[in-house]
Amino acid sequence: MKRLFDLLLALILSLIFAIPAIFIALLVKITSPGPIIYWSTRIGKNNVTFPMPKFRTMLTNTPVVATHLLTNPDQFLTPIGSFLRKSSLDEIPQLWCILNGDMSFVGPRPSLPSQTDLNTARTEASVHTLVPGLTGWAQVNGRDEIPNEQKVAFDAEYLQRQSFFFDLKIMCLTAWKVVKRDGVAH
Repeated sequence: MKRLFDLLLALILSLIFAIPAIFIALLVKITSPGPIIYWSTRIGKNNVTFPMPKFRTMLTNTPVVATHLLTNPDQFLTPIGSFLRKSSLDEIPQLWCILNGDMSFVGPRPSLPSQTDLNTARTEASVHTLVPGLTGWAQVNGRDEIPNEQKVAFDAEYLQRQSFFFDLKIMCLTAWKVVKRDGVAH
């Protein structure tokens, strides 16, 4: 049921966001040199890596680490990077990962391979058995503002509580946080 829901919603949203995505792609291209899409290697289900696309919000010389680990992330943002991140419009290309089966709408956010502490803790809590999500229980409870231990606790809670209605609740909370631009530091 979850996979079917993901496919149908991803197809609908792909159609809805097709024209805005083209407009965003043009803005990314004309406001900074480099590719429109940034492909990041992420940890997926069962710790298998997959390529995850986002509209590029950072300059091409940005170190490949989680944004919250950069000393001064604002210096690496493109002219429209902050807006894309705060509005979560940089995430639109991840609909491809949902259609492809590498991601779901709801699950733990896919981490970077360099986030070894987070990945180890998720494996110990069996969270690695979940398909990563565009949003998740940890995202609506603090996003980058909470430490890894708390993220893993929320992810483990999601593992235990997962259901269609819990996913709907998380998606509604996510929409509210996006509208409020809550939990995005950069």
